[in-house]
Amino acid sequence: MGEKPVDADTMMGTELSRLRLRRPEVAGTVLAGTDGLLISSDLPATDATHLAALAAASFGLGHRVADTVRHGEFRESVLRTSTGAVVTYPAGRNALLTLVADASADLEELHADARAVARRTGSVLDTSRLIGAATVPEAHARLTARTSGGRLPRRVTPHTWRRPPV
Repeated sequence: MGEKPVDADTMMGTELSRLRLRRPEVAGTVLAGTDGLLISSDLPATDATHLAALAAASFGLGHRVADTVRHGEFRESVLRTSTGAVVTYPAGRNALLTLVADASADLEELHADARAVARRTGSVLDTSRLIGAATVPEAHARLTARTSGGRLPRRVTPHTWRRPPV
C-alpha cells in the first residue's frame, strides 16, 4: 500500500493553523503568490486580498533593493506599526507568507518559526504547481523580456494644447 499524496491545500492550512497555535501573538496569516494573488488566509477576505497585493509589492521592492545594494537574497520585509508588525517572507519560488503580529511579538523568535513554515509551504507550492505566479525577473534583464505582452503598442494622440487666453 502506497502512501496517500499530501493535498497542498490541506498542508498549507495545517501549517498556517499550527503556526497560529504556537505563536498567539500572530493575529493573522496570508499566503499569496508573488503576483499578488491570494492563495490562503485566515484574515477577512477583503483584508486578505489587499494584503496579498501589498505583500507582493513589498517583496518586489525589497528584492530590487537587495539586488541594487548587492547584499544577497531578500529574506523578509518588516513593517513595524504602533501596535505590532507585518512581516513578509518568500515561500518557495513563487509565493509569499505574510504575518500580522501584535506588539507582544518577539520578532527574532518569530522569524525562525515563520521562515521554517515559509520553507515548507513554499516547497509544497513549488512541487504542486498550484500557482501560476511568475518567478522574480532578472533585475537587469531587458524590459521587453520581462513583460508578458512583449512590447505594448504605442498610443499616439495628437497634440491639442492651446495657449490660455491672456
